[in-house]
Parts: sequence; structure tokens; C-alpha cells
Amino acid sequence: MRMKHLLLSVAVAAATLAAGAAQAVNITGAGATFPYPIYAKWAEMYKKASGNGMNYQSVGSGAGIKQIKAKTVDFGASDMPLPAQDLEAAGLFQFPAVMGGVVPVVNIAGVAPGQVRLTGPVLADIFMGKITKWNAQPIAALNPGVKLPADNITVVRRADSSGTSFLFTDYLAKASPDWKLKIGAGTSVKWPTGVGGKGNEGVAANVQRIKGSIGYVEWAYAKKNRMAHTQLQNREGAFLQPDDAAFKAAAASADWAKAPGFGVVLTDQPGKASWPITGASYIIMYKAQADAAKGKEVLKFFDWAYREGDAAAADLDYVPMPDAVTKLVQDAWRANVKDAAGKALW
Repeated sequence: MRMKHLLLSVAVAAATLAAGAAQAVNITGAGATFPYPIYAKWAEMYKKASGNGMNYQSVGSGAGIKQIKAKTVDFGASDMPLPAQDLEAAGLFQFPAVMGGVVPVVNIAGVAPGQVRLTGPVLADIFMGKITKWNAQPIAALNPGVKLPADNITVVRRADSSGTSFLFTDYLAKASPDWKLKIGAGTSVKWPTGVGGKGNEGVAANVQRIKGSIGYVEWAYAKKNRMAHTQLQNREGAFLQPDDAAFKAAAASADWAKAPGFGVVLTDQPGKASWPITGASYIIMYKAQADAAKGKEVLKFFDWAYREGDAAAADLDYVPMPDAVTKLVQDAWRANVKDAAGKALW
């Protein structure tokens, strides 16, 4: 009798495990490298909590947009919000998942992290190839008392279509009329000079490797790789160190409710405490979901991230979306994301 009971218990446990495995829904996403550290952490935590997997490919915003349009992934991710008309034309929907900051990073002999000060116009001139040495007068004037070497400056920028590049070039276009006129802003621009790197990872690796270099990466990459960042002057004239408080300050004045497609760009925001190159990362998915189970799982994953992922985001110096914004997003899910029969998935 005892053996029979034991066998029955084993059979029930096996059936339960089989049912759980059968019900597991795994989703895939691709795009921006900017949020990769937090998406990877959330995926690990969500797998433990739900048993469902989320595989995210850090391939750059441009590639992510291409993949979701080609329907090879369940969602795309971009740090440049798509214009409302583009979303409508393609039958797509987007929402912000998390916010963070882009920071200039340098490899300058004898200079400590956070020691060098830069302004937007000087940063633009460096990336245009106008300022070519670290001890050039425009940099030296901002850094009295800092022993700057006479090393040549090597610019490191993205080689792929990149939302991080969009945020960086959008800021430079706002800070420098010359940059705006000659280069402009976008996920891909015609860089006047520099060495290309693929993804935030590639830029970080090149800056670490090349003496005298300067690049730009998401703050989590700079911290993780113990890279030397610079201070940056914001529109109020304050020189700031990057941190989550400065990113939050930049995000505080955003009016998400009035932005079509939640398309808020957070560069060069007002406020003495605002980091000037701050941005949100967006999730892009189809309004009409051919696979309702996967479409619903994408929403479940980001709902979980909104509710349970704030501490992990803060640990990596990202800024979680405010509760008021997540409510707006979830209301938009109900109105926009539907199955093939037109039934709301949320």
C-alpha cells in the first residue's frame, strides 16, 4: 500500500512537471544594447519567478527594428522612439521600459575617473575632429589644475545603427549649431572621424584598448568595466557626475501622456540636477498578435518588470518608469495589443 502511494505521488509530481513544461512560454526580443544589462538581469529573475524564458539579443536599435518588422522576434527594442506615423503605417505599438544615461568615457593617461570636465560644444568639436589633442586650449580652459597630456584624441563611435548614438547625436545637435547643421541626429550618421565599435560593448572595448580615446556608452557599461567617465555641463551650466539621481532629474519633467506613441526624448532637459544625455528604451511589438500566447507573455514580462524589477534597475543605475507612467502604458496595452480576433490581450 505504501509503495502504491509512493508510486502515485511520483506519478502526480511527474505529471505536474510535464504540465508546467508544456505551459512554459518563451519569448525572444532583439535590439538596443543600451538596456541589455537590465534586460538580461530581469530575464534571469523572471525565469526563476515564472518558469518562462526571455531571450534578448543585444544587436543595436536599428537591427531590432528590422527584426520586429520582419517578425523574426516577439518584440524589438530601440532607444530612439519611432514616430507615431511610422508606428501606425507598420501596425506597431511602442512603450517605454526603462530609462538611463549615456556618458562620455575616456582613456587619458594620468587622469582620474570623473576628473575631466567637458561641455556640449567642446564634445561636439572633438567628435567632429576639430579638437585633436587632449591639451588643446578649449579642453584646458575647462580643466584648470588638471594635467592634460599632449596625446592625440582618438574618437570611438558606433559602427552599427544605434539608439545610443541617437541619444548622443541628438544631444550634440542641441548643444552645437555646427553639429546640427553638418551632422544632425540619428541612429546612424555620417561620422566625420573615428574608430567604429559594434554595440555599447564594442565602444567600451575600443576605448579601454586605445590610449587617448574618447567614446560614449550607457552608464551601466562604464561602471561594469570600471571606465573613466567625464563630467558634463548641462543646459543650466552645472557640471555633473553621472548617476541615477541625475538621470531621474532629467526624466522628471517628461510629459508622457501627451507624447504620441510615448515618444519622449530626454536629452538636454531643464534643471540644474539633470544629466544632459538621458533617454528611455522602448519596446516595439505588433498591435495584432498572430501568436496570442507569446504576445500576452511579452506584456506579462514587462508588467512583472514594472512591479518587481525596480531594485535590480536601480542597482545597475537605470531609472525605473514611474508608477503613473506604467499605468498609462498598461491602459495603452488594453487599447492596442490584440489577438487575431481583435480581443485585447491585457
